Amino acid sequence: MTETTSAPTGAGTTRLALVLAAAMFVLVVDTSLMNVSISQVVHDLGTTVSGVQAAIALEALVSAAFILLSSKVGDLIGRKRAYVIGLLGYAIGALAMTVAQSLAAIIVFWAICGGLGASLLLPAMQALIHGNFDGAARKKTYALVGASAAIAAAVGPLLGGFVTTFLSWRVGFLLEVIVIAVVLSQIKLIRDVPYTGSRAFDVPGAVLSVVGMGAVVLGILVWQEGGEYVGAIIAVGLVALGAFAWWLRRRHREGRVTVLDPELFSFPHFRIGVSQQLLQQVTLGGAMIALPIFLQISLGYNAMQAGLSLAPLSLTMFAVALVAGRRKARRRAATIVAAGFGLAALGMAVIIPIVPRADSGWALAIPLAIAGAGLGLLVSQLNNYTLAPIADERSSEAAGVNSAAGSFGLSFGLAVAGGVLLATLSIAFTNMTESSKIIPPPAQAQIADTLEHDAQVVSNTQLDKTLAKQPPPVREEILQINEDSTHRALQAALLVPIIASLLGLFNGFRMRRLPDIVASPAAEASLLG
Repeated sequence: MTETTSAPTGAGTTRLALVLAAAMFVLVVDTSLMNVSISQVVHDLGTTVSGVQAAIALEALVSAAFILLSSKVGDLIGRKRAYVIGLLGYAIGALAMTVAQSLAAIIVFWAICGGLGASLLLPAMQALIHGNFDGAARKKTYALVGASAAIAAAVGPLLGGFVTTFLSWRVGFLLEVIVIAVVLSQIKLIRDVPYTGSRAFDVPGAVLSVVGMGAVVLGILVWQEGGEYVGAIIAVGLVALGAFAWWLRRRHREGRVTVLDPELFSFPHFRIGVSQQLLQQVTLGGAMIALPIFLQISLGYNAMQAGLSLAPLSLTMFAVALVAGRRKARRRAATIVAAGFGLAALGMAVIIPIVPRADSGWALAIPLAIAGAGLGLLVSQLNNYTLAPIADERSSEAAGVNSAAGSFGLSFGLAVAGGVLLATLSIAFTNMTESSKIIPPPAQAQIADTLEHDAQVVSNTQLDKTLAKQPPPVREEILQINEDSTHRALQAALLVPIIASLLGLFNGFRMRRLPDIVASPAAEASLLG
């Protein structure tokens, strides 16, 4: 992987740009495919909704927790080699999904291997684009790769829904493997980019960053699965994050290499921008786990119907981001960000009273479009705002921190919303069952015991089959309780993106106190999408 072929020119430049864009498309569309296929994956593997949701959150967590470490690994082993290994890790995860017969296989190969692959691939891709293109070609390639990510986010639910409904969710992952194989077949087009910085490695800092982010979200996932020592796991994560911050400041004072430069956080625009990036992704993650569960479980939608129902959110987000990003700004970025979080909170809040009354996904179209417009405004502004004060030579490191914050926010939103959903379901179902005058006490005790150890979201169609031997009045009562408690659980889960959006709105007002800064060209180019 150390060949020093000349940079491509002409048709080769365009071909390489398309190859890199294809790799980014696969990364982004992968999670969309899982989200709209939850019910089918649960049915085919005989697993649970919470288990699949936990795997989705874990994949985002692994990517976030290891991206800083993997960026340095890529520097040491070579960016091209890291790019190839990252693609192979992602391919292993996708290939495993085509033959997986258990949730364990999904967690090990798709969530962990795929997440590690993404953590290697993203920073390596950024460095390779910077080193293989010059001038206008570099700017166009960044724009193309960023556009492919945005398009994947927009069409992912529709594409995943179509493939899952008319073929199989396994076929969707097989198509990912094929695309990755095509990308790898063109690897000779890429010239490796040598790393000229220090080869010293901050091992303790890297370990603390992984343990800190990992333990916080892992504790939430353990909680939603009914595991023990949840508080201890989360406490370990918080202590590790505190120790990480202390370690970075100490190493920096001593003039030693750190896994990231703590001076980046001395810039108020960067500091608040990273926090806004995290809150944006918490909002998105919370919505993208609660909404598909509602559509597929409560409304009984298949993957295609769920994808179509989510289209107002994804397509509006893409369209608004595109228009707002291209138009010359007449308003300050801080004002647009505040408006974006406000619209996201409004859209999600409107959905809450609709949940128990909706009989189709069309009932969610307008609030989803409102939320999508808000998220689109955020996408159009936050990246450039965050990196605006960062010098060109530090833009890659800053972009890595920004990406890690976004991935951590996504995994946190997925985990917390899922955990809130299951906890609320268990409490509501138990309380309504115990207060029922129709369900006999022995059955009440059995239901309470089952939910205490294994609360799961199931549709009335699934539940009706297990209640076939119950008297009709009891069966109808339990089905009604399941429907009501599921609606309450989904409403509670939607509070996660609403609260995150309101925090972002508050931060947006804080942003207005800071002066505007125009981002440098290198800073603008250092984020993929």
